[in-house]
Amino acid sequence: MANKLLHTPDGVRDIYGAECTRKAVIQEKILKVFHLCGYQDIETPTFEFFDIFNESRGSVKAKEMFKFFDRDNHTLVLRPDETPAIARCAAKYFLHEDMPIRLCYMERTFINHSSYQGRLKEASQTGVELIGDGSADSDGEILAMVIWALMSAGLTEIQVELGEVDFFKGLLEEAGMDEEQEERLRELIENKNYFGVEELVNSQPISDELKQVFLKLPELFGSLDQIKAAKELTSNKRALKAIERLEEVNEILSFYELSDYVSYDLGMLSQYQYYTGIIFKAYSYGTGDYIVNGGRYDKLLEQFGKDSPAVGFGISVEELLLALSRQKIKTEIPVTNTMILYEQESREQAILLADHFRSTGLSVQLQSRDGKRSIEDYEAYALRRELTNLLYLDSRGISVTIKNLSLGREDEIPLSEYLK
Repeated sequence: MANKLLHTPDGVRDIYGAECTRKAVIQEKILKVFHLCGYQDIETPTFEFFDIFNESRGSVKAKEMFKFFDRDNHTLVLRPDETPAIARCAAKYFLHEDMPIRLCYMERTFINHSSYQGRLKEASQTGVELIGDGSADSDGEILAMVIWALMSAGLTEIQVELGEVDFFKGLLEEAGMDEEQEERLRELIENKNYFGVEELVNSQPISDELKQVFLKLPELFGSLDQIKAAKELTSNKRALKAIERLEEVNEILSFYELSDYVSYDLGMLSQYQYYTGIIFKAYSYGTGDYIVNGGRYDKLLEQFGKDSPAVGFGISVEELLLALSRQKIKTEIPVTNTMILYEQESREQAILLADHFRSTGLSVQLQSRDGKRSIEDYEAYALRRELTNLLYLDSRGISVTIKNLSLGREDEIPLSEYLK
């Protein structure tokens, strides 16, 4: 029973020490990018009413949410997705604002994944939402920020896959499929199951032209030229407009000198049904999953009472850290490598010495010596905590014995030399 008290449930984990510091440093680097682009911080509650995230809003499926009840018997959920939460906030606090609103966040999401999926159920997410601008310029800004944010973390090998859901939705409108068939086709296309798509499409009473587009859809990915070629496959106005939007976004990215990081995929779809325009995912090698997920959601805020376009993305911090680790990209983190050990009689001098180091930006641990423990005990402890220097003040407090534990070297310097 005692051992069980030390374990965490499936899908959550402890993080501490250098790993925890590294995570905080990476998140701060990313937030700096967001702030430089004029985005302001927002923080939403960890749990909200179930209706904020229900399936009709296109968020996570109900069975994947952590649900519970408050004392008034309201159904509450731990936040599974940050976008609907920010949409609610925007409708509440910026209802009458008709100019763009730029928001950024650093939050945790909670999704009750099946245990066999191997994903964390509590995940850290950092991202932005640009509300009130439906232009291709805002799409370009958001995609540029994705690349800049990943670069700020240290990644150089970055690939953003960009799609446009209106291409698929335009074809679906024309085909007139029922909801079950649409969902099945969506799944087959996303998995690039050519044979499954062919079987389903051939069973539908639709034109040969439309059948050919659906059959080609899993292949419509790669360079912008390949996407442009899709114009020859269909006369569907909504689908053609989606391709034109991607062309315009590509031009904007070329002005940012970032177009080389982007490839295109007209067969890209998302589990989040609220996306209405561009959708994208960003990858780097060393992780089997996407690091960034985002897109345009022009109809979501309308459900909360504010008719406003919006676009945004979220970065999976855990996937980003995994990619950095596997690519052996080091992150400079503030390290405490010095302990000041003192006898009780030298307390005042030890505090002055610690203040001196800290005022110059150096981190030190201040530790009084337990008379029952030897100095060697503290040296061993320092090494266990990855501290390389131990400064010892004896009961006189006149001089400092400097022990370099990694080199096994020892020196003695008058305290007055340090405090000059």
